[in-house]
Amino acid sequence: MSAKLKVAIIGCGGIANGKHLPSLAKLDQVELVAFCDIVLERAQKAADKYGVVGAKVYENYLELLNDASIDVVHVCTPNDSHADISIAALESGKHVMCEKPMAKTAADARRMVEAAKRSGKKLTIGYNNRFRPDSLYLKKVCEEGDLGDIYYAKAHAIRRRAVPTWGVFLDEEKQGGGPLIDIGTHALDLTLWVMNNYEPKAVLGTAFHKLSQKENAANAWGPWDPSKFTVEDSAVGMITMKNGATIVLESSWALNTLDVKEAKCTLCGTEGGADMEEGLRINGEKHSRLFQNNIQLEAGGVDFYDGKKESMQDTEIRLWIDAVINDKQPTVTPEQACVVSEILEAIYESARTGKAVYFD
Repeated sequence: MSAKLKVAIIGCGGIANGKHLPSLAKLDQVELVAFCDIVLERAQKAADKYGVVGAKVYENYLELLNDASIDVVHVCTPNDSHADISIAALESGKHVMCEKPMAKTAADARRMVEAAKRSGKKLTIGYNNRFRPDSLYLKKVCEEGDLGDIYYAKAHAIRRRAVPTWGVFLDEEKQGGGPLIDIGTHALDLTLWVMNNYEPKAVLGTAFHKLSQKENAANAWGPWDPSKFTVEDSAVGMITMKNGATIVLESSWALNTLDVKEAKCTLCGTEGGADMEEGLRINGEKHSRLFQNNIQLEAGGVDFYDGKKESMQDTEIRLWIDAVINDKQPTVTPEQACVVSEILEAIYESARTGKAVYFD
């Protein structure tokens, strides 16, 4: 491996330009050497802004993967192509960061896990909400046992009216679903991670197509076209775990509610509870009295990073690159992300059939 990691980007759209490229560009340990997009002009624009001198531009990701000098590939494409591109990249000898969700289907997610094992290369998934200051603090609270046995939790991904009307977000064939797989995936990943519980037993779910059929609906990004809104507008799942814990996952892009919160969780344990309603709040009982602590966290601060401030995206990318350079396990493992995909798929299946889905 060269002194600097040679990094390539496949998919030069919004998530690449809004998250991956700016964060990678801040790291001295990497150089951005290749860019690929089915719209060549997008790849060229990204290369001009972020690439090293002589950075290569591709329309076909297989041509990019033929370059043996590339160490790391970031996959920032629609959900239906995550698996094929990531697997091909791993098998060509690259470490891979793939944007969330891991894949469109659970079967594809499992294929990605197996490819990482076969290749011996690192694979991680872009669940950046783990890297917020409140998430990191809550993870430590749970690890130290302050909440005791966490037996009930809620995973929140609720928007009132914020339907993404661009790209392929409303296309079920490309994405595999709507808010559940788009933002519900963040809330579920965060909740499973802080609980350190990855053994689901059964899932019961419902998906709604109610507000999606309204014409000229109020929306943060302008009205949607009902004829193109082929995914759910909201979905709810109840997940029971093998140890008896229960998680309620709620997600929406459009819902008539004022109880709005996204990528947050509520935890209830035998020794205490926690929620992200107003910052981070810890509650419990001490000396026969109930208490509530509102944890004050400096905005943007990360307590283990030399006192410097950085965004959750910057932290995520920095720690990922550090894991590659120093041969450490990524914070988000493919096995963990695969469980998220399996649960999401089970919620969709339950919603279609009206029956609970049981895990072996």
